[in-house]
Amino acid sequence: MTPTQNHNNILAQRIKEKALELHFDAIGFAPAQKVNEAHQKHLDHWLKNDYHGQMHYMANHHDKRNDPTVLVPGAKTVICLAMNYHLEDYQHPEAHYKISQYAAGVDYHHTLKKKLYALLEFIREQTTTESARVFTDSAPVLERYWAQQSGLGAAGKNSCLILPRRGSYFFLAEIILDVELPVDPPFGKDLCGKCTRCIEACPTQAITAPHNIDAKRCISYLTIELKEPIPDGFADKTNDYIFGCDICQQVCPHNIRFATPSSEPDFKPLEAVASFSKSQWEAMDKSTFRKSFLKKGSPLARVKFEKLKNNISL
Repeated sequence: MTPTQNHNNILAQRIKEKALELHFDAIGFAPAQKVNEAHQKHLDHWLKNDYHGQMHYMANHHDKRNDPTVLVPGAKTVICLAMNYHLEDYQHPEAHYKISQYAAGVDYHHTLKKKLYALLEFIREQTTTESARVFTDSAPVLERYWAQQSGLGAAGKNSCLILPRRGSYFFLAEIILDVELPVDPPFGKDLCGKCTRCIEACPTQAITAPHNIDAKRCISYLTIELKEPIPDGFADKTNDYIFGCDICQQVCPHNIRFATPSSEPDFKPLEAVASFSKSQWEAMDKSTFRKSFLKKGSPLARVKFEKLKNNISL
């Protein structure tokens, strides 16, 4: 091993240790190179069939989405990270209306980016990096692809990334930078086998085939991304979810066996999410929505008050 290789190995280990100190649960490194042809074809097919619905941003920046060196000039390494957000019994017993686990606390974008910038600052203290960016679900980055390439886990048939012996209740994040670090082997194991529980459990049949989601049928899309009221054909199939959906993850054997509650304080449920009963959700007015969610930095602020009330009224 050359002195340079030894230095890079030590640096990579320090970065991983720092990530764990920041409450990330997993970290891996992948080479910053063009996305493989099979994955590109899968994305092209998904877009061509209009499975993305009104999420028009998914069809934008095709070159950046398929090549991190276009997104971050000079990029050599994609650092992939995961953070647990799993919660148990986080809503009032008589809430009736359901909020997806990931949206119970404050907006995860802010929490993860704060930690990503702290990790990047640590890296800059150890290296001479000149080109680096942080990402978490807000840029043309194929997060699950890179998580698999960096050895974190594999996508389930519901398309959620599964971490072995941990489950899929994880936020993903990345740092793409111009420093060459020793990479981890890609995760090559199929974690689903013959299991089809997620496909069978979906009330709207949004999982049209293993690893293929028709977003236009997905409850998360219908309650958040779709700007119009939920169509009549799906109005009685939301299973009382009014923001997001966890059904396909709840039935996953990996989550049933291995999921553990998150220790991140920011992901604890906001007071309104934890305390609202059915009648309080139904009586909520604009003022209450603003005080309970908008001013608290809740993900629910993403949808307008009118959209959330429409979801409740179904």
